[in-house]
Amino acid sequence: MEEVTPQEGQRRLQQGALLLDVRESEEFRDVHAQGAQLMPLSTFQENYATLDQDREIVVICRSGARSARAAQFLLDNGYKAVNLEGGTVAWEAQGLPVEKENA
Repeated sequence: MEEVTPQEGQRRLQQGALLLDVRESEEFRDVHAQGAQLMPLSTFQENYATLDQDREIVVICRSGARSARAAQFLLDNGYKAVNLEGGTVAWEAQGLPVEKENA
């Protein structure tokens, strides 16, 4: 499975990839990468089939572990997916845009 840096992840988003956040709702509300779509890992297997199989998916979580599992699952099921290394922590540390709903 391919891992991409936050900068590479953002470049791919600008080229049309989907940023998929697999954390839980509370974590997502606290802070998430701007433009991310939430699909919690707890309900992921029931919902992943709604994703566009022809669009690249950049999967993100807090630090990269949960998103690696989800990205591998997507790859195993015929999707184009990569894992964002370092997750939201690295994304925010690099100064990339985030949204905070509980601010």
